[in-house]
Amino acid sequence: MEVLYFAWVRERIGLPRERVETQAATVAELVEELRAREDRYAAAFADLTALRVALDQELANFDAPLAGVREVAFFPPMTGG
Repeated sequence: MEVLYFAWVRERIGLPRERVETQAATVAELVEELRAREDRYAAAFADLTALRVALDQELANFDAPLAGVREVAFFPPMTGG
């Protein structure tokens, strides 16, 4: 699946997107796999309360299933102004 990173998540990981092969059943399991890769991923996913996730461009929760998902995007909460 394609994993997209936005704003400070992208800055900490150093990539805007990457193709990920995963056995994760949920977003939370995917996050655990990513955290285990390298320190930069661990830093980016250290505080999940500061992150939002979208599955195929629809907002989702971290316990959402990944079955059939083609794209996962991680980003900080948006603020208006």
